[in-house]
Amino acid sequence: MPTSWSSRRTSLRAIAVSLLWATSMCACTSAPTAVAQTTAHGAAIDAFRHRLEADVAADNVGSITAAVVIGDSIVWAEGFGSADYDKHIPAGPNTIYRLGSVSKSFTAIVLAQLVDRKVIALDDPVEKYFPEIRGLANPRPGAKPITFRQLASHTAGIEREPELPGAASGPIAQWESKVLASIPTTSFDAMPGSRYSYSNIGYGILGLALSRAAHVPFMQLVADGIFTPLGMTSSTFIITDPLRPALSVGYNNSADGIDVSVPAAEQAGRGYKVPNGGVYSTVTDMARYLGALSGAKRPVMSDSMRVAMMTKQTPEAGPDGYGFGLMISAPPGQVRTIHHGGSVAGYTCAIAFDPESKVGVILLRNYNGGHTPLDAIAVQTVRAFVAERKAAGLR
Repeated sequence: MPTSWSSRRTSLRAIAVSLLWATSMCACTSAPTAVAQTTAHGAAIDAFRHRLEADVAADNVGSITAAVVIGDSIVWAEGFGSADYDKHIPAGPNTIYRLGSVSKSFTAIVLAQLVDRKVIALDDPVEKYFPEIRGLANPRPGAKPITFRQLASHTAGIEREPELPGAASGPIAQWESKVLASIPTTSFDAMPGSRYSYSNIGYGILGLALSRAAHVPFMQLVADGIFTPLGMTSSTFIITDPLRPALSVGYNNSADGIDVSVPAAEQAGRGYKVPNGGVYSTVTDMARYLGALSGAKRPVMSDSMRVAMMTKQTPEAGPDGYGFGLMISAPPGQVRTIHHGGSVAGYTCAIAFDPESKVGVILLRNYNGGHTPLDAIAVQTVRAFVAERKAAGLR
C-alpha cells in the first residue's frame, strides 16, 4: 500500500547523518570509486552538488547518487538521502539502482560487438535471424524488412509498447516468451525508416534477435562482453544474495503517495523489459562504462562502431537525434553531448558525456518524481564543467 506523505518527514539531523556517511564513503573508498569531499572541485560541481542536496531533502522520498567523471576516473561522487528510508540506510557511491532505458545503450554495444565480429551487419534484415518479426501487426504496404539499424535507432516504425496485457510483468527467466507473445500485439505507427519513433518493445525484439544471431543468451552477451571486461562487478540483470545489501529500495511516488510493491515485484521479473530496461548498476561501475563509451579506456568495441553509436541515425533535420542506444544533443555554440535517461517503477537515472573532453555525469535515483530533472541537469552539468575546465586551460 502507498505510504502517506505525512509519514515521510525527515529531521535535519537525519539528513545530516546521511550526508556525513556519504562524505565518509567518498573519502575512504579506493579509486576510481570516489574522492574526498574536502577536495575543491570548482563552481560547476559545487553548484551541482548543492542542487542535488537541496532537491533530495525537499523531495523527502529516497536518494540520488551522482558522479562526475573524466574518462573512466571519478573526480567526485556522493550519495544524498536514503537507499532504504525505513531502515535509515543512506545512499553512497556503491548503492545499486535500476538503470531503466539506459540499458538500451548496453544492448546497442552488443549490436556493435556482433557487427565487429561479422556475425551480423547493421543493414541486415532482422528476419534473417529472427523470422518471428514478420508477425508484427498491421504492416505497412510496400514496407521493406526491418533492419538492425532501424531497431537500434528507433526508426523501425513500430509502437512504443505492445498491447499484450501483462507484457511488462512476469519472471525474468520468461522474458523471451513475453517478447514473442508481444509481437502479434505490436503494431506499426510509421513506415520503417521514415521517422524516429521511440519503441521499448523494439529494443526487446532487438535483444532477442541479437541473441538468436549469436546463439548466446542475451544476458550472457552483456555480462561477457561488457560487465566482465570493464570490471563492473556490481552490475547485473538479476540481484544475487551478495549484491542484495547494496540494492536501494525503489519508491514509486506520486500525488497519491509512495508505493514500494510494484518496484519490489519487478526485482523478480519485468516481463519483456530486459534488453530495454533491465540493467542494475552503481555510479562506480557506470564510471567505467562511460569511459568505454567515450573511448577513454578499455575498449569493448571497435572505434568505428563506438562512433556510429554516437552518430545521428534518425532522418529528422537538425543536429539533434538518436544514434544507437544514445541520444545526441548538439545545439549551436554548445558542447555536443551524448546522453540518455531511464525510468522504471521506483527508479530513474541519467547519463551524459562529452565525447571530446570525455567529461561525464551519472545520476541514479530510487524514486520516480522529484525536483531534479535528471537528464537536463546531467547535460547542463557536463557543459558547465567542460566550460570551466577550458577556461582554466585544461583539456
